[in-house]
Amino acid sequence: MSHSPAVAVLVHGAWHSSLHWAATQRALAHHGVPSVAVDLPGHGVGAPVPTGYLQPGQPGFTTERSALAGITMDHLADELLDRLADVRPRFERVVLVAHSAGGGPASAAVERAPELVDHLVYLSAFLPAGRPRFIDYVDAPENAGAVHVPRVGDAGAIGALRINPLSPDPDEVATIHRSFLGDWPADRPNWRLLLHPDEPIASLTAPVPVTADRWGRIPRSYIRLTDDLALPVVTQDLMIAEADEVTPDRKTEVHSLPGGHSPFLTRPDGLAALLAATVRRP
Repeated sequence: MSHSPAVAVLVHGAWHSSLHWAATQRALAHHGVPSVAVDLPGHGVGAPVPTGYLQPGQPGFTTERSALAGITMDHLADELLDRLADVRPRFERVVLVAHSAGGGPASAAVERAPELVDHLVYLSAFLPAGRPRFIDYVDAPENAGAVHVPRVGDAGAIGALRINPLSPDPDEVATIHRSFLGDWPADRPNWRLLLHPDEPIASLTAPVPVTADRWGRIPRSYIRLTDDLALPVVTQDLMIAEADEVTPDRKTEVHSLPGGHSPFLTRPDGLAALLAATVRRP
């Protein structure tokens, strides 16, 4: 079997899906870089939503049990491992790119099967080496300035982290917009249609233990988003510093891009140029 030189495998963050990578995939193709965007369990066009979410008045939306309630970090990592195992035989170099909460499943997958990945890129993503749960950084004092997406209902009772991108409350919608897409024009509201209401609780709360001998042996990069409001740069830097303490002989290669949390939508060309340089590296 002939092998193509390199591929980027793209992993979305919480409440997002593979659809969010489309503009960046087109830009990567312009650079001659093939890519595969993964839908983690509970995400994508086929993902279930609460029965009242798309109905007038959203009946039962704040209390209905989520269809995503049973999804664990193992489920998320298993799906990604299946996609990586499918890609690995066909490419000489596999670069795994994870955004935001996608850093958890990506790190778990590399810890379990480091032979499937040649380089790991964190795009303003959860980097778990220093603290095993994303919530450990979300709740850290350093992250106090973050703009958090408003949650709906009781996560324990619902079985998911629920948000309402289609909320009739303009302040709620404005906060979601500011957190994820502060640099996206306010007069282009269709971003609301791309976000899922439910996210598995495991994405933020499940531990992702990694070791220097397995996860740590894979070269990694971190793309800092310097105007990120969802995960401020001070928190990104904290994760990088603590990860480098775990692997002092293989430190994180750090890059920076201006702008907010969702460059795959707001500035795909700049993001793709940076990713292409990493993917095509010898």
